[in-house]
Amino acid sequence: MDTERPPSGWTGYLAADGFLDDLLAELGPVRAVEGRLVLADGPPRRAAWAQNIWYDPEILPVASIGDAARQLKAIQRNWAAYAPRLHRRTALVGEKLPPVSARPLVFGQPAPTAPLGSWCFLDETTVLAARRCSSPFPHGEVRFVEDRQTPPNRAYLKLWDAFTTSGVRPRPGDLCLDLGASPGGWTWVLQSVGARVISVDKAPLDPAIAALPNVSCLRQSAFAVEPRATGPVDWLFSDVICYPSRLLTYVERWLASGLVGGMLCTLKFQGDTDHDTAAKFAAIPGGKLMHLAHNKHELTWLWQKTA
Repeated sequence: MDTERPPSGWTGYLAADGFLDDLLAELGPVRAVEGRLVLADGPPRRAAWAQNIWYDPEILPVASIGDAARQLKAIQRNWAAYAPRLHRRTALVGEKLPPVSARPLVFGQPAPTAPLGSWCFLDETTVLAARRCSSPFPHGEVRFVEDRQTPPNRAYLKLWDAFTTSGVRPRPGDLCLDLGASPGGWTWVLQSVGARVISVDKAPLDPAIAALPNVSCLRQSAFAVEPRATGPVDWLFSDVICYPSRLLTYVERWLASGLVGGMLCTLKFQGDTDHDTAAKFAAIPGGKLMHLAHNKHELTWLWQKTA
């Protein structure tokens, strides 16, 4: 790596674990790759496969473990270490830095507001440090106190993740369509925040979920629900297993109708990643495409109508 380049010309992108190749395909030309941290010239680019973005990383020449810790503490208090190499050395520096809480969140608690920087060793005498990152969670990975009893599957964690990291969720009384709802993990989350939910699936909901207040069920194909027939809804949610191109066509019908206030959908890739369709989702005004910590080979798209 050319450590002589002015650090203000870089941006760092930490790939979601296991999806470095997807991030590289999304970004195009880059300067260097350090484990799953990609360094590219210029200001931040749109990068759905980056779980955390390091803004304006700095090069810090360091003389020792203690010197590395002193320089980091002189910049700010809170740091998350990334260790693509020199794991023991990284851990020794971390022991000299103030601790950062790693306790899982109880859903409903807000995301942290204190600045959290990220750093790593490039070699034994060189640290790369970004005092500002896109996520307030270490490496963009939010962890929750899980409910292992009530929800019928673990898909609920994706909604908890999306609502916590975006700061956006349905308001009490909002009408939500939950497409491909069975067995009901997302319906359970939506009902728990006070929304009215129409759950759509050919398969039945878990009986305990179907019996919850403000939950009604439509036993039909998710994409058979047409905007004009349904009428206005506050939110449309989709965790349907389908090709992203089919989901895009369906989303475009709702956008054209003007009958929906917000959408949150999972793009599930079957086989190779469909980068072309992902880019079309990312280009929709008012939308954001992201890889959540609880996503697998999939992306989450969040859109809200602007005034």
